[in-house]
Amino acid sequence: MLEKENLIKLARMPMPFGKYAGRMLIDLPEEYLLWFQNKAEFPKGELGDLLKLCLALKVEGLDSLVKPLKRS
Repeated sequence: MLEKENLIKLARMPMPFGKYAGRMLIDLPEEYLLWFQNKAEFPKGELGDLLKLCLALKVEGLDSLVKPLKRS
């Protein structure tokens, strides 16, 4: 799961729906990702897998390693 392609997707893929639609996945607030984990349910498929990875990186304080991969 922690592959280069997935890290690039976190940096460059916009959230497709909801309160933070259009925001890059890596820029989603940790609280929002925790809400998916605890109250709702992560989406199925690739998006859900990326959101889980994003949460894991944020919890460990590693999200700053992904942010330089964003397009300018």
